[in-house]
Amino acid sequence: MTLWDGVLPFYPQPRHAAGLSVPLLIVILVFLVLAASFLLILPGIRGHSRWFWLVRVLLSLFIGAEIVAAHFSAEWSVGSVSTKTSYKAFSVERVRAHVGLHVGLEGVNITLTGTPVQQLNETIDYNEQFVWRVGQNYAGAYAEALEKGLPYPVLYLAEKFTPSSPCGVYRQYRLAGHYASATLWVAFCFWLLSNMLLSMPVPHYGGLALLITGAFALFSVFAFASISSVPLCQLRLGSSELTTHYGAAFWITLATGVLCLLLGAAVLSLHYARPSALRLFLEGSVKDLESPAKGSSPLVLSNPLHKQFRASDLTISTNL
Repeated sequence: MTLWDGVLPFYPQPRHAAGLSVPLLIVILVFLVLAASFLLILPGIRGHSRWFWLVRVLLSLFIGAEIVAAHFSAEWSVGSVSTKTSYKAFSVERVRAHVGLHVGLEGVNITLTGTPVQQLNETIDYNEQFVWRVGQNYAGAYAEALEKGLPYPVLYLAEKFTPSSPCGVYRQYRLAGHYASATLWVAFCFWLLSNMLLSMPVPHYGGLALLITGAFALFSVFAFASISSVPLCQLRLGSSELTTHYGAAFWITLATGVLCLLLGAAVLSLHYARPSALRLFLEGSVKDLESPAKGSSPLVLSNPLHKQFRASDLTISTNL
């Protein structure tokens, strides 16, 4: 199927940009609620342990939120260009617009925003998603876009990722996204396991789980980076060329993987070099809550109904 098959020269109704995807919004909302709940109980923690738990919990929540959010993000490979280009099929009318291409693990997201938004008596503000996850038909979604008569820049970019495109990048991007997604979910499972193990008297296993979490996060980055050897076709819109580069999700996932490796290595190093320091770091704050404050008198419990024994009250005699 070519770009113009089935396209009629009619004026489509634009769809406004949808913003973040619903799964991504849910993930952000859940982790924000967890962080807010912890901050509400933070004033009830006394002493220096308050800052210990603040750093520990927020850092752990950041790692978990980033792993899940990166899975649904479309910012793994991004590119944008402002140009003057054709707007509709079989039309000489041209518009000035900002075109964005966002490639994620499950598909591509294409944005088209007019500069200004109101041109040709229309509102030019599009955000179209084409998914290649398992069970979804990318070619079918592209065919529907042709029938709707979406603007030329959207159809032009979407056509480059179709299975029948001469670019031949569909299979590479789909496989890279599939393996990157799978390794991210494994990393998330080991992140949950590390939190449980670090709360138990087996911190070295928690350190190992953190190392594995970081390793699988890096595996996902390397899996997606494997498509770098596949050159993307030239994307020319009007007189401008759109080029892509790694996006925020790629770099943040890479940083998260390195962070997990460093934290896991630190836990294991302390376990083998100074286990007492590791116990103090992980458990000392809890003991601080249970121990009395410095300078306070010890608590003595006594029952007034019973006479307290003294050394002079006890007499032992023996008759021979």
